[in-house]
Amino acid sequence: MSRSRLVYSTESGRICPECQKPTSECTCKRKPSIAQPEDRKDGIIRIRREVKGRKGKTVTVIFGFQPDQTDLKALAKQLKQQCGTGGSVKDNMIIIQGDHRGTLLKLLKEQGYKVKLAGG
Repeated sequence: MSRSRLVYSTESGRICPECQKPTSECTCKRKPSIAQPEDRKDGIIRIRREVKGRKGKTVTVIFGFQPDQTDLKALAKQLKQQCGTGGSVKDNMIIIQGDHRGTLLKLLKEQGYKVKLAGG
């Protein structure tokens, strides 16, 4: 007796564990959800270091901003100048080149944000 089940198919992607259909065509009441850290709306700004998917280059990612409350481009420009490095704004996240978590934590706390270091 086999208790194995299909989890992923190269033709249709992820499979719902309940109805065994692709998640885009799921008919059961249970919808699988994958919560991303960016989806949190608790008012805390999080700072993490990323290397994966960036060809070995280290970047510092700042996320958790409320899109209607902050001018991210102006804030990113100020943070990049303080760190002396480049960066960008994408998907309500500020990406700063290099590992500047300590500096950014201090700068954002001085501006009145609730800030936490995320990740390891």
